Amino acid sequence: MFKKLYDWIMALARSRNAPWALAIVSFTESSFFPIPPDVMLAPMVAARPNKAFVYAGICTAASVVGGLLGYAIGVYLEPVGQAILSLFGHSDGRAQFQAWFDQFGLWVILAKGVTPIPYKLVTITAGFARFDLFTFMWASVLTRGIRFFAVAAVLKFYGPQLLEEFEKRINLYAILGLVVLVGGFVAIKYFG
Repeated sequence: MFKKLYDWIMALARSRNAPWALAIVSFTESSFFPIPPDVMLAPMVAARPNKAFVYAGICTAASVVGGLLGYAIGVYLEPVGQAILSLFGHSDGRAQFQAWFDQFGLWVILAKGVTPIPYKLVTITAGFARFDLFTFMWASVLTRGIRFFAVAAVLKFYGPQLLEEFEKRINLYAILGLVVLVGGFVAIKYFG
């Protein structure tokens, strides 16, 4: 089962439509979509390592523009923003993030933008907090760029070895990834 899904993703990663799919996933992930763009970025870099930094640039640009949509949701569509936070297990997240923005401001964006924490939580709550838009934009470019270019660099230079290992044990890694994903959501729900 996982092998077929993997083969489909790799075929999409090699297709001429892959950059558009990457841009769409990156854009939507920053405002409402649950799947991170790394799911597309990794196989695309594995398929075409010479385009690693082009793909990282697409990811960064689309993520930042999508972040603007998330920010706008927080400013203009508060009930929608609250519903998105609730969907991701942060029904009381607005108050928590608001306190973080009040106390730490820019550092919230800088810290959370690089981590695998869903960036939509940062973008929407930055809108709730009416955080300075100019600062939000440059911090988003910086942190998202660091994240996606770092992923692309690691995959470009170490990807063939990682890909060979991954393909040998695809089912094991898929199950481990699923356990980590579910465990992360449970940890956020009960300890976040």
